[in-house]
Amino acid sequence: MRTTAELEERLARPSDGLVADLAALDGDIMILGAGGKLGPSLVRLALNATKGDRRIIAVSRFSEPGLADALAGEGATVVSADVADERALRELPEAPNVVFLVGAKFGTQGREHATWFTNTYLPGRVADRFRGSRIAALSTGNVYPLVPVTSGGSVEDDPAGPVGEYAMSCLGRERVLAHHAELHGTPMSLIRLNYAVELRYGVLVDLAQKILAREPVDLTTGQVNVVWQGYANEVTLRSLALAATPPYVLNVTGPELISVRRAALELGARLGVDPVFTGEEAPTALLSDASRCHRLFGYPEITPLELIDHIAGWVAGGGPLLGKPTRFERRDGRF
Repeated sequence: MRTTAELEERLARPSDGLVADLAALDGDIMILGAGGKLGPSLVRLALNATKGDRRIIAVSRFSEPGLADALAGEGATVVSADVADERALRELPEAPNVVFLVGAKFGTQGREHATWFTNTYLPGRVADRFRGSRIAALSTGNVYPLVPVTSGGSVEDDPAGPVGEYAMSCLGRERVLAHHAELHGTPMSLIRLNYAVELRYGVLVDLAQKILAREPVDLTTGQVNVVWQGYANEVTLRSLALAATPPYVLNVTGPELISVRRAALELGARLGVDPVFTGEEAPTALLSDASRCHRLFGYPEITPLELIDHIAGWVAGGGPLLGKPTRFERRDGRF
């Protein structure tokens, strides 16, 4: 993966399992939030997996110039709309399968009201509009509390314990969606994802940038989960087949517990820079156990060490980045 085109092709390469699962679903697939950081690759993945046998409807405000035309050129049915606008939401076409990717994370501090609107109120409006559809909704592992690094991570049945307004609003999204699932009998799946990685963003990209800039790497959050974005996209689409009432909850991340210190040393060796560290590893971190996901869908095809190889080359070579740091090191929930 040396170019953006090669990266996009890899992200959009469907497995046989995804092709089979989507073939078993009836009807079009609508992706709300198709212009976000993972939306375009998920749209392309759905297009490649369905091979034109149904419409893949990509809905977004499409603030990135040229993206809407590019997706339309690849076969998507593009709808430029702001789903936060009630009229625009009502006028969206019907679709029996809906993937909901819309969410807000950064800028919470000082704009908590906007975060709650996007993450909690808006999902309820979408669920009401598409009450007759099957819905797969993106959530986050941030709904869990910090847990001991020796615990193996939170599982789906563990109590929630969100830290900070962002995480609380995301738990609010899940609760509102669960209410609508019960109220209307709408089958849903909730994808608790952390932390997705590709070559343009993610925890490993954050570390590589710090190392190259000779900035200290904070070790206080000393352990993290990461997962290849292509795998996360695939599981999100395949979870449509798991949608149920009450919603089917699924942790999505890699099987490994990643040491931040070790990952930084591996990146530094490839970048030719000795990392500078600060802080000491805390006994707790935000960690998820995705064993249920791996039993259902297998392991991610790209391992963390392979990602480190690709990311080091990408960042060192000046590859384009999305400029969206994860801020995984924050422990107070303020993003």
